[in-house]
Amino acid sequence: MTTKFTRIATLTGSLVLFASLAACGAPPRSEEYYAGGGYTTTVAPAPVYNTPVVTEFGRVANIETTHTQGSGRTSGAGAVIGAVVGGVLGNAVGGGSGRAAATAVGLIGGAVAGNAVERRNNSGEYLGYRVSIQLDQGGYRAYDVPSPGDLRIGDRVRMVEGQIQRI
Repeated sequence: MTTKFTRIATLTGSLVLFASLAACGAPPRSEEYYAGGGYTTTVAPAPVYNTPVVTEFGRVANIETTHTQGSGRTSGAGAVIGAVVGGVLGNAVGGGSGRAAATAVGLIGGAVAGNAVERRNNSGEYLGYRVSIQLDQGGYRAYDVPSPGDLRIGDRVRMVEGQIQRI
């Protein structure tokens, strides 16, 4: 009776811990616009002291989607969380020297699995946008932004220090 209860409790605990580990992953990127003070480019110009701020005016000529691949790097947090979960689960299995071996296997397996989950969540493809602007003084500027927000082709805009503002 107690063996059956222990196995059910271990299985239930395992499912809860694995679900908790899976929930630690980053949510997928959304195409929604989050209101802010402007549209920051991915590459901001380096600050230059004692120079005037250049403001340019123009019209949005084109908005196109771009796809960017994530880095796939890990911080180690996934491995640590996975090792803790795997160690707890391994410790719940067996008894005596078998328990120690199961704990060690759980630690290693959990660390590998947690690291893989974190790497997978950090290596997705992200949607971005390239906003092309035809300047009033001639020429074009292209800005890569996470979302075009309420910008539309033909909108009059002002560019100040790497930010696009609709006017």
